[in-house]
Amino acid sequence: MIFSFVVLSAAPAWAHGGSHDHSYARPIPAAVEQARVNIIEQGHYRLMSSNGIPNHETGQFPNRGNPNAIRAQDYQYRMKLRPVKTGRSDLARGFVFGVALNGIPFDPGTAEFYNNDPRSGWNIEAITGGINLGLDNSNAHVQPDGSYHYHGIPWGIVSYFDHEHGDMMMAGYAADGFPVYMPVDGGKGFHSSYRVKSGTRPSGPGGAYDGTYTADWEYVSGLGDLDECNGMDTPKGYVYILTEQFPFIPRCFMGTPDDSFKKAPPSGPRGQRPPPGMRPGHRPPGPF
Repeated sequence: MIFSFVVLSAAPAWAHGGSHDHSYARPIPAAVEQARVNIIEQGHYRLMSSNGIPNHETGQFPNRGNPNAIRAQDYQYRMKLRPVKTGRSDLARGFVFGVALNGIPFDPGTAEFYNNDPRSGWNIEAITGGINLGLDNSNAHVQPDGSYHYHGIPWGIVSYFDHEHGDMMMAGYAADGFPVYMPVDGGKGFHSSYRVKSGTRPSGPGGAYDGTYTADWEYVSGLGDLDECNGMDTPKGYVYILTEQFPFIPRCFMGTPDDSFKKAPPSGPRGQRPPPGMRPGHRPPGPF
């Protein structure tokens, strides 16, 4: 089965206004490059290749919080067609969490730490961290290598994919193959089961927990609608949910992530490791 999309990067008005300051979120020049994504089912897997160009309006990049320009990538991802839960949750460290239907990665973590020291353990959040990382109205910005990626709900894709089923729509796939859903603008959505810890930080920046750092948050079973990986079981199987509250994009997996989603070392290409049996730079068969 083959699905192929070629969509100009220019798009209609924003799908979600939001309450944040997005004064820099102006459209990119029309049709700078075409957005391309190819999805095929082959054997036991779903293969997706993409050039990493979004199919919707973005903020203006570079901007005052993000000095990087969007550039085409060569993403090649593989996901199980019939994923199975492992019976435990595993942190998504070292992996891109998943990929949207338009071929843009879901990658909620940041490279920002307290005192610029990754060894501190105090990782600054992109959305609640209180620093300007140049996120646009789709909760996305750009890495130094030019890769545009989502840190939260990608509101810009709402107009481009089917969402005839009420308040929720499918947004993409996680690295373990389970589907990822998101609320449609104005829809009910689901609430995560995370909250800001009470008390003060025992080390690093000190001060009261306030959501600035990933470690400021804790999971409380039953607090919201979702489990620790921001997912839930449904009559049709397990799904992950993108939420407007932390963790925004899940931070752990309930299944086994495919190695094609592993992040390469800083010296190598990001998110571009080909699945087994595919040559570097070689796209899976089918139109692209």
